[in-house]
Order: sequence, then C-alpha cells, then structure tokens
Amino acid sequence: MNRPVRAERLTQLPVPDKHRTRGEARPSKRGLVRTLSLVLVHVLVLVHVAHWKITGRTFTPLEPSEAMQTLELGHVNAGFVLFILLILSTLLFGRFFCGWACHVMAYQDGASWILRRLGIEPKPIRSRLLFLVPFGAAFYMFVWPSLTRMIKGHPFPALEAHFATESFWQTFPGPIVSIIIILVCGPILVYFLGSKAFCSYGCPYGAFFGAVDAVAPGRIRVNDACEQCGICTQVCTSNVRVSEEVAKFRAVVDTGCMKTLDCVSACPKEALSFGPAKPGLLQWSAIRKKKRRVYDFTWTEEIVLLAVFLVSGYCWRGLYEEVPFLLAVGLSILTAFAVLILWRFVRSRDFTFQRHVVRSAGRPTRAGLVLVPLLVAYVFLTGHSGFVQYHAKEGVRLLKKAEGTADPASRDELVDDSLEHLQLADRWGLVSAGGTHLQIGSILRSKGDLEGAENEMRKAIAADPSMRTPYFELASLLIRRGALEDAKPVLEELLRRDPENAQARDWLQRLEKDIEEKYTP
Repeated sequence: MNRPVRAERLTQLPVPDKHRTRGEARPSKRGLVRTLSLVLVHVLVLVHVAHWKITGRTFTPLEPSEAMQTLELGHVNAGFVLFILLILSTLLFGRFFCGWACHVMAYQDGASWILRRLGIEPKPIRSRLLFLVPFGAAFYMFVWPSLTRMIKGHPFPALEAHFATESFWQTFPGPIVSIIIILVCGPILVYFLGSKAFCSYGCPYGAFFGAVDAVAPGRIRVNDACEQCGICTQVCTSNVRVSEEVAKFRAVVDTGCMKTLDCVSACPKEALSFGPAKPGLLQWSAIRKKKRRVYDFTWTEEIVLLAVFLVSGYCWRGLYEEVPFLLAVGLSILTAFAVLILWRFVRSRDFTFQRHVVRSAGRPTRAGLVLVPLLVAYVFLTGHSGFVQYHAKEGVRLLKKAEGTADPASRDELVDDSLEHLQLADRWGLVSAGGTHLQIGSILRSKGDLEGAENEMRKAIAADPSMRTPYFELASLLIRRGALEDAKPVLEELLRRDPENAQARDWLQRLEKDIEEKYTP
C-alpha cells in the first residue's frame, strides 16, 4: 500500500522514519571481507590496465556496458560474456555482484564511510517515478538500438568474437571526467539521496539485476528466533526495511537487496541467514497488499521531478562531447532533486533537509545559507549547459540540412545560421569542444576564410587530440599556403598518436618529398 506524504510533513526531507530499534547493533563481520572484495576488484582493474600498457594488447574491458557493442555491431566481447554470467548468477543467488564486486558500489560505500566519520548520516530519499529511471536507462542502452534497427528493416549484425583489443581505453572517459563521475556517483549523490543512491535511481545494470532478483530463490530468510528488534533494518545499507519484510514474508523480497549480509552478521539472535526461499515474484499479490511504502514527495512533485530529470538529461548528455550517458543520468538526478529541495525551501516556513535545519521561522539558517546558494548555482549551471547544448546541436542539425540542400541560396543561408549557432556554443561554453571547432573551421574554409579555418583546426586539436580529421585539415591548409615545414610536424604528431594511420604516412612521405624538391637547386 502506498502512503502519500501529507502536507504538514512537507517541511522535512526525507520524511522522518518511525523505525525504532531495541538494543545495539554489533559490528558486522562481513564489512571487512566485503571491503577487501571491492578493493580486489580495483586491483584486478589495475592489473588489466597494466597488462595492456605492457603488451599493447589485452582482453576487452570487463564492463557490462561493452555489451552494447554486441547488440549494435555484433561484437561478442568480454563485457558481454560477463554481463550474461552476472545475470545468470543473479537468477540463482540474487544481487551479490552489486554488493560485493561493483566499482560504483565501492565509491558509494566509501563516501558513506567518510560522511559517517564527519558526523553526517544521510537518510534515503524515496521517489515513486525516479525509481523507473534505471529501467529507462537500460532500455535506452540495450533495447533501443536493436528496436530502431528492426523498425528500419536492417538485419541484426553477424556475431563475431572480439575478445582482444589494442584500444583498451577507447570507450572510457578521460581522467577529469572519471574524477567527476566518482564524485557525483559517490559523495554528492550519497549526501543528497542516501547510500546506494545511484544504484536506486541511475544504474541500468541494476535494473536488469533487480528484475532477475525477483525470481531468484537465493534470499535473506528468517527463523523463529527473530524478536523484531529492528537492528537488521538499522544496519542495512541497501535501504531495505529488513525487519518488516521478514516479519511479513519470512524473507527479504525487496529487489533492492544487494546481499551485503550486514543484516545477517548484525542480528543478535542469529535469526537471519542466506538460503533458498520463495521468490518475490511468486508472492507479488501478497507483497502488494502487505508491503508498506512511504514516499517523500506528493504526486505533483513526482511529476515535476521526472520532468526536470528529462529536461536535464538533454542539457547534460554529451555536453562538450565529454559527458557520458551514465554521468548525465547522475547529474540529471541531482538537478531534479535540487529543484525540489529549493521548491520546498521557498514554500515552507520551516524546512529540514537530511536532518539539517535550513529554514526556521521563515529565515534561512547557516546551513541554508550554504546549501541554497550551492543548489541555485548548480541549477543555473544545468540551464547554462542546456543553452550551450542547444546551440551546438542546432548548429550540427542545420549543417547536415545544408549538405542535403540543392538550392545554393538556401544552402548558404543554412550554413550561415549553422555557423552562428556553433560560434554561440563555443563563445558561451565553459569547455572547448573539438568537434565544434572542427565544424566551425570547415565552414570558414568553405567561405574562403583560410586563416580563421586554420585557427579553428588548431583549437580542435588542442581540445581533443584524439580526433584525426583536424590534423589532416590543418596540414592541408598549411600546405595550401606553402607552409610545408609547418605541416610536417602536424602529420608527425598524428602518426605518433596513430602509428597505423596509412593515410597520414602517405601524406607525410609526399610532403617530405615536396620539401626536399623545394630546397633542391
């Protein structure tokens, strides 16, 4: 049964939890073992990277997102095999991978540990609609590409084994973006939404594992020694109300249970254990009748949350050609909740967030004077990102439209409009985007502004040295104005980054011949 939040309780976020415990929780014996398990995962990642660096070739990344290449390109890789094995293991044992081997879980657990040491213990914030985000993300990543292929009548690509790669890091973000991902999915979301925040609201793999967990026989179960002390709920970092579930269903049926086993270890009566039990899906009717759910938002607020999330997704996805999909999901979740927190702050005479009083008797407290400006700045940053994103995307759209336009006058008008949008995106952007500079440079070259085109190509290379086209474009422009000696290091740098680039090697050989002939009497 779903219980909506009453108006008089809108002054506190999250809604106060009336759960009470009897007695003290004993330290979990599993905590250290699980920490070592998560550390071992990162050690193995480092070993994998080191093997690639030393040999120049290694297994494809053991990352579930690599399964997208299997569905889109037919490349059966190590990530796809791992994903299938994890789903099969979840089918039997439940979500053990999430609790014991996920690197994002490690960031969240580490963030929770640090925050506790600072005296901050965020409580989970519960939303009805945003719990659907992981399923939407999973659909977008793994179903949508195949669905669009079917709609267009294209056949599924033939499956080929791709278990080795020389470009191990090609599908991963750079160091700065990686640090931002760790901060957003770790301490930031954990502080605002509670432990396992990204697991609950953003993880597409968790959507698969959660769905499969519903039919898994492996569960936390209870025996008759249970005295309903509630300690199991207190220590659960998966935000599961363990004591209520075992009392009603004799086992934990919540698919959010990540099998950390902290509840098993902390139970003073040793009443909990892991073992076979009736799957949650087979108890669905009873669960709907008996399970008590408390949410933190009214339905109007839920709709606003989802709407802000979707708009924010447009603002963040692919911003500056750097923000990957899952980081955009995390940033959009943060934007949605930031808007709701600010709305509660404005409309409430007294408002408490995560047990910090931020507004009292109509006036902001010290905590409010810190929190509110930060949230306002972040929402403004999201809006600014949307402005830049719009002009960058519109510029690309108009340029593509111009390429398919036969009428010269209409084509020139579209190109001019495209250039205006792209230059606006570049002027207002906080980070230089290589693709934007490449497109601006190409337009300027077509208009005869060779000096401007050359400058844009240099900016494109500086912004994204991994791009190949700007090197060729810049070398071509330099050769065109007779600066052969300046073009040579451009091609040499491209070959240094991409030694197998036959076109660059051919260009360089011809250029060296031209330089030799130039200085030969």
